[in-house]
Amino acid sequence: MPPSPVPIREIEVPTPAAFREEIVGSYTPVVIRGLVRDWPAVTAALQSTEAVAEHLLRFDRGAAAEAFVGLPEIGGRFFYSADMTGFNFERRRGGFGELLRYLLGIVGKQAAPSVYAGALETAEMLPGFAEANPLPLLAGLDAPPRIWLGNRSIISTHFDVSDNVACVVAGRRRFTLFPPDQIHNLYVGPLDRTVAGQPTSMVELNAPDFERFPGFREALAAAMTAELEPGDAIYIPALWWHQVEALAPFNVLVNYWWNDSPDAAARFDAMVHAALAIGHLPAERRAAWEAMFDTFVFRHHGDPVAHLAPEHRSVMGEPTPQLRAYIKAYLARGLQRP
Repeated sequence: MPPSPVPIREIEVPTPAAFREEIVGSYTPVVIRGLVRDWPAVTAALQSTEAVAEHLLRFDRGAAAEAFVGLPEIGGRFFYSADMTGFNFERRRGGFGELLRYLLGIVGKQAAPSVYAGALETAEMLPGFAEANPLPLLAGLDAPPRIWLGNRSIISTHFDVSDNVACVVAGRRRFTLFPPDQIHNLYVGPLDRTVAGQPTSMVELNAPDFERFPGFREALAAAMTAELEPGDAIYIPALWWHQVEALAPFNVLVNYWWNDSPDAAARFDAMVHAALAIGHLPAERRAAWEAMFDTFVFRHHGDPVAHLAPEHRSVMGEPTPQLRAYIKAYLARGLQRP
């Protein structure tokens, strides 16, 4: 029998200060039961699917939304096509209200298509929703809410570069998380051609092929899981891998991403460039560059420029806006070299 994921730790609703210092500071996922149970959207969802849809439509102003639509045969798992040359779904655009009404129309129907729309900014899609359904826990953070809706779906194991709080509004969601150090056991697909923005594990979590992916047993031994009901929330730290399953015929989730610095979006790009420049070198030369990264990037031996006066630390100095602009220009010149 393969190992089973352990439950994610659950906590009481913290203060904003405790959340940032103790929860985000610990870099460990937690479940916060009932965090948004008082939202009008959640109250409506607990009444009926039609009631929560009516609540959402109050804020609809006709903005266009993109949805993934797959045949019933994919079983809600949005993924690559069998030959890896494309995907097993198509993208369709239409008004938010049109999408919502379409979902309502296929609830309970046999052989319904799989439908999934994600990361839709409520400020554009549903102006006023955030004010009617606030999240004081994240006060002071630049974390605009985004809405996700669809029927039963499986979003395969992936990571986000941002910290994340995800709140279930309607339906149920199962989250399965893997710590960042398990990346080598997740058998990641193409880094640049992805299903929905971030690289994805090639392993089908609910039916893993251990002959093809033997290291996945070790990943499962380190995995955590939780099932969330309307009103519940989960904190997922940046770079924690996670699969998200929507379990009901109609599901709504609102999430909040935020970054710890303006450099967050560039970190993955830096890794990809390092893989190009260093990853194919002979082992002994990779080891030499590993020592360089350990010293200047990961700082395994302390501050590498502590022996220099602050005015002489240049690109290794404190990351001010001026230094960021200088480094970007410095790197842009270098990237133009053949």
